[in-house]
Parts: sequence; C-alpha cells; structure tokens
Amino acid sequence: MTTQFLTDEKGKKVAVVIPIADYEDLMEDVADLAAVAERRDDDRISLKELKQQLTADGLLPG
Repeated sequence: MTTQFLTDEKGKKVAVVIPIADYEDLMEDVADLAAVAERRDDDRISLKELKQQLTADGLLPG
C-alpha cells in the first residue's frame, strides 16, 4: 500500500491518502468485522447439522 501523509504547518500528520482500491479493501474488512461482531451471540450448530439443514432445504444434494 502506498501512503501519503498530509501535515499541518508544524509538520504534524493530520491525514493520510491511500489508493482507492486499498480503501475499498479496508472498508470491506470493516464491514466483515461488523457482521462478525453482530453475530457473536448467535446460536452455533455443528457442520453436520448445517449440512443436514441445507440438504433438507434442497440446497445440497442428498
């Protein structure tokens, strides 16, 4: 990632400029982390149970 820093008149960094593709990747990561945080307290099931549910719903071959 190529970064550029914007500074004030005293040389203190006040902002950063990154390529838009890197920004979009970061925003996707933030959205993923938010989804994980929202679902943290969801009930969990085993992989076997998940496969059974998906098969029963016709989403996996039986």
